[in-house]
Amino acid sequence: MTSTHIDVGAVDFEELAAWMDAEGLPGGPITDVAPVLGGTQNVMVRFERGGRPYILRRPPLHTRRKSNEVLRREARVLAALRDTPVPAPRLVAAQTEREPVFYLMEPVEGFNPSTGLPEPHASDPAIRHRMGLEAAAALAELGRIDPAVLPGFGRPEGFLERQVPRWLKELDSYGELDGYPGPDIPGLRETADWLTRHLPRTFTPGVMHGDYHFANLMFAPDGPRVAAIVDWEMCTIGDPLVDLGWLLAMWPSGNDHVPGLPPPRELVAYYAALSERDLSAVDWYAVMACFKLGIVLEGTHARAFAGKAPKDIGDLLHAATLGLFERAQEFMKGALD
Repeated sequence: MTSTHIDVGAVDFEELAAWMDAEGLPGGPITDVAPVLGGTQNVMVRFERGGRPYILRRPPLHTRRKSNEVLRREARVLAALRDTPVPAPRLVAAQTEREPVFYLMEPVEGFNPSTGLPEPHASDPAIRHRMGLEAAAALAELGRIDPAVLPGFGRPEGFLERQVPRWLKELDSYGELDGYPGPDIPGLRETADWLTRHLPRTFTPGVMHGDYHFANLMFAPDGPRVAAIVDWEMCTIGDPLVDLGWLLAMWPSGNDHVPGLPPPRELVAYYAALSERDLSAVDWYAVMACFKLGIVLEGTHARAFAGKAPKDIGDLLHAATLGLFERAQEFMKGALD
């Protein structure tokens, strides 16, 4: 829920105050303005007005092609989840009728574990173990939401059948970049064939986060509870078990940031206990996540050949791609532990 590309100057605070007045929000001067630091391209600013704290999220001053549409979708998602048990930032109000699109939400009291652990988490192994289970519990809660709350989101019909062709096509498109010799990814074809052969026959459509992993979770400062799932720009209606596969594929290797997390098998068992979804093909979802993420990361490797990304970053992400395809091989053998 944070931004490294801070441009507070992108915010017209007089105009914002007038809009807040029209929305019936508490008045007075806007004070304590501060950028929120972290990892998104959008502007994130914390401020107070009328004794109430807010987070403003809006596009950068020089918007990207889809900046406004992404924020419009996010605002719809947060509005739909506002009165549900899903831990998500609480939307206060949104301006979506004209551009730039922006919205206000309540600040989340919590921390992101990828930036380090505070106390008591750092010293209590029971809390750290429970954090992993709470990540599964929050995802199960999302999977119970009726997809009708987001009409027009996604195309659930044929969702799973589209995945392998969609990402192989993406990989093929990298060949248009000058200098890229093509993917050197051991196990690529084998993984694609395995996914095609083991495609789940059916699924129950639901709300998907689209990028569910530890770096997109904030935890309560006093315990293992997930305070908020953040960064909803990839949200769609599809198969929520794809989110579970994504969590498994990106589960911290060696528990780098959070030592003592439960193993993937325990994660799946905990999710299963809280969900009515059929997890008999959970290995497929984990393999699919490795396949997709590996291909996405390979895109930067390809752009590095064309001089459109730093070579060292391209090499690093290519190594990550190889690691993901190795992990896919393990999942294909049923090795969730």
